[in-house]
Amino acid sequence: MNKSKVHNRMFHLSVLSLSVIAAMTQAAESTPETEEIVITGYKGSLQSATNAKRESTALVESVFAEDIGKFADSNIAEAINRMPGVQINRDPFGEGVNVSVRGLGTSFTKVLLNGSQIAVATSGTIDTQNQNREVDLNLFPTELFTRFDIQKTPTASMLEGGISGIVNIRAARPFDYKEDGFRANLSAQDVYTELQSTHSPKISASTSWRNDEFGVLLGFSHVDKKLAANGYETIGYSNLNTSHKICGTTPGASQTLATTGGCNPSGSNNWLLAGLDQTATSPNFGNGKVPVNSGAGLVDGTIIDQAFLLAKNPGLNITQISEALMPRLGRQAYMSGTDGRTTGLASFEYRPNDQTKFYLDVMSTNVKKDVERLAMTMVGRNGSMIPLNMTLDEHNVVQSGTFANVQFFQEARPYKESAQFYNINPGAHFEFGDAHTLDIQANSSRSDWFREAPTVMVATQLNKGIYVNYTNGEVPTFDVKDANGKVDFNNPELGWGWNGGRLNISNEKRHTETDGAHADYRFGDDDNNIKFGLAYDKASRKIAGSDNSGRWEDVVCRDGLDASGNSPATGRKACNGLNPNSRVPLSQLSSYLAKGPGFITVQFDKFKEATNYFNLRDSAPEGGGSSTGASTALMEETTQGAYLEFNTMTEVVGHEMHFNVGGRYIDTDQTISGPVTIAAQPATATTPAIPEKRFYVAAPVNYNFLLPSFNATFKATDDIVLRFAASRTMTRPNPSAMLPGTNFSDPSAQNASYGNPGLSPYLSTNIDFGGEWYTGDEGYVGATFFGKQMTGFTVSNTFNVPFSQLLVGIGSTETIPFNSIGESRQAAINARGGPDVAPILVSQQVNAPGNLEIEGAELTWVQPLDFLFNGFGFNANYTHIYQRGEGAGAPAKAIGVSPETYNFTAYWEDFGASVRLTYVWNDKQTSSGPNQNGVLGAELMTDARGQLDLSTSYEFADVMGKPKVSFSVSNITNEPLRMTFAYDSATYSSFKTGYIATLGVNASF
Repeated sequence: MNKSKVHNRMFHLSVLSLSVIAAMTQAAESTPETEEIVITGYKGSLQSATNAKRESTALVESVFAEDIGKFADSNIAEAINRMPGVQINRDPFGEGVNVSVRGLGTSFTKVLLNGSQIAVATSGTIDTQNQNREVDLNLFPTELFTRFDIQKTPTASMLEGGISGIVNIRAARPFDYKEDGFRANLSAQDVYTELQSTHSPKISASTSWRNDEFGVLLGFSHVDKKLAANGYETIGYSNLNTSHKICGTTPGASQTLATTGGCNPSGSNNWLLAGLDQTATSPNFGNGKVPVNSGAGLVDGTIIDQAFLLAKNPGLNITQISEALMPRLGRQAYMSGTDGRTTGLASFEYRPNDQTKFYLDVMSTNVKKDVERLAMTMVGRNGSMIPLNMTLDEHNVVQSGTFANVQFFQEARPYKESAQFYNINPGAHFEFGDAHTLDIQANSSRSDWFREAPTVMVATQLNKGIYVNYTNGEVPTFDVKDANGKVDFNNPELGWGWNGGRLNISNEKRHTETDGAHADYRFGDDDNNIKFGLAYDKASRKIAGSDNSGRWEDVVCRDGLDASGNSPATGRKACNGLNPNSRVPLSQLSSYLAKGPGFITVQFDKFKEATNYFNLRDSAPEGGGSSTGASTALMEETTQGAYLEFNTMTEVVGHEMHFNVGGRYIDTDQTISGPVTIAAQPATATTPAIPEKRFYVAAPVNYNFLLPSFNATFKATDDIVLRFAASRTMTRPNPSAMLPGTNFSDPSAQNASYGNPGLSPYLSTNIDFGGEWYTGDEGYVGATFFGKQMTGFTVSNTFNVPFSQLLVGIGSTETIPFNSIGESRQAAINARGGPDVAPILVSQQVNAPGNLEIEGAELTWVQPLDFLFNGFGFNANYTHIYQRGEGAGAPAKAIGVSPETYNFTAYWEDFGASVRLTYVWNDKQTSSGPNQNGVLGAELMTDARGQLDLSTSYEFADVMGKPKVSFSVSNITNEPLRMTFAYDSATYSSFKTGYIATLGVNASF
């Protein structure tokens, strides 16, 4: 859909919404009362949400199911995606995972289960880390829940932690049914994935029984989903590391003619000059040389100097050639596999009388995911391809060109994941007389996650004449050739080798725990009362990465392990498969490969059995890194809170007005700890051997805050409600940014991060005002305007230092030993001038001295159109977000949020049939901080995206169980999930999942 047309349409909708509120007040006062009609289905869900919004003093958005099992969405993230101000993150398979609210990322949204804090150990989408406070909502099937609330303006009685909002997901309970007796719901679905023409079963069932005093509900949901995603990805962009000699610039202190010159000031410099001459006495010192058989008609041994590059790239100057941005690791990618999730729910309620209620909720989820990931990669990072006939756009992004001396990696990475989540939630409600109530609740959750992610990466051989005709587009393409014509990457006998290849045994375990106890006392009735309460919450999380890659390489392609089963202390051979003890010698490598979907794959069962993989996996030592790239870390956090809240209803100028005012005091003790390792160093002629040193460094922190809140609603007429809210909210800082150690974020040791244990929490002062005009039935028109002023917002402070000056951790005086970072990183640093010269871009999160200002508007229109067709209507909303940094320091900006979003749903329900057509659109958004891949200012961006979904059903009301047949299609138009690097022309990743169709039947007894 054309963006300008979309904006014009939404502008007219916005003006119309506000005009209706302003111009129709008198008409609303004279609107005759209509008879209340009980409705079900989607209209019933909208009616319940409208009623909840109308009666709430705070600003709340709700989604209801009129009965358990009636949600049409696959998980909770999908179910709340259509709320105003809400966005969801999707994985490459198209499924919603995390939720963000009102201009801030997913970690600023607090997620509660039945009103209590939870944490999950999972890592988010397949390429994310979730080291912060995100909760993956795809763990929770909608079939076992009856209500979801997003509280956008807080009250003092709510738990702190969500600056942008609080999402409370409410599991089903037996007294949700208003009638005594036995009930059962059964649902079965078949999920069809277009991309691979696969079918996946999904079933759910629940049964409940209740009488006047006791009730029990048992629920079950299982899905075995087939996963498929095809697309393109890269870990970023880089440019040519041209030397001072070629640039024609003068070396600085400690530099030479062979070190990085001054003609690519944007940074990165990670694409190496072929055949760089580093011999100071050579006449070609600082120039390159065409290697043997580089392809594309180049003559072996030709000197690569400035004149060569200018002649081979006509129309470009040396700065443009040096600044030309190419993918660091551009690759076509295939992912396929299965995702099995089984969830159980047990809920018990006991109500001995009208004044006493007890409940116990128990939920468990078990997930098994098995994904094969294949990628064929053109090597830019640390490669030495030779550019010919490049054309560039105005941003120096390469649009076309021929590249000689190219190497390709084939990377096979199967992911095996398991996740468990358990939660128990007992509580009670007591009423003493007419004015006293007491609610007590406890909660405990445990979650574990494990990922096993081995990697086998083989490479094409250098000096085989392989060259690439490169064409940029929405997705770049690579026409790969050699002297014999087109290269077949799906040929196991192509001549694959270990040179430049890699093997990884990389595992990751996570464990989270939450425990809490809350007590809330109320004096007064529903309209006029005083509430106060106490809360205790404890959360912990451990991320532990383990790695045995070095030993596996020794077994597979080097010369084996020593007598103690360790890598040799000295004389470690190269990974080339030419050593006597290599389990997979170069001569037999092709027998472990096989044809795959577009290019070769690895016969993993055979490969693992032959290389002692399982023993090495199980004995892998804990390290500082992990399979997701998350840092090994331990977080422990204890919070004690108390609040006082006052609610009243009064009359102002003859109209009803509700107030909610109070404050919440919280005190937090937090400890973030992480490992610091100093590698063993062998003895030399002058120094004794130093054993490996490994220790955890802890950073204890304590802070406390008073968080006031105020909400007011004014009933201007019977159908018009005006709102005002003011509050102070808090979100705790990212634990991973507080680790005291130093971590590398890429295999080239080009980027590193320092932790900052002294990070302060984010604090926000919030203002909301707006209102709604309720037009009858489920209909209303609403407008809300909000502003947030945040202090303590973190930004990335970056600076360059030589490797030799990197410290092992904050507060330490020891530098990182060069031999402790692995051979590949050592080689990359040596190629950039060695540890005393090679610059490392170091980033550290700091609290910005200035403020982050967020301003926004939400417009909502729910309108039944029964006067046109009975049961017909629409539901639309539009959100605009504007943000800016103010004050001293680096500019603050929230990432992962679209400036504009809207969604529109047209619905019709009658004669037992239901049809819904929904379009959700998110504007382009910034998805990372600046300076990605060492390119100054470069940010990752996510393209604007619209998704069209259809949901239909028909209920056979006269048949036992009232079976309902449903059919839905999501992503009808096959919209891609695409990200870019700094510019629209630089594709970072792009995946298409095709449409997903679901056919199901549901019955209730």
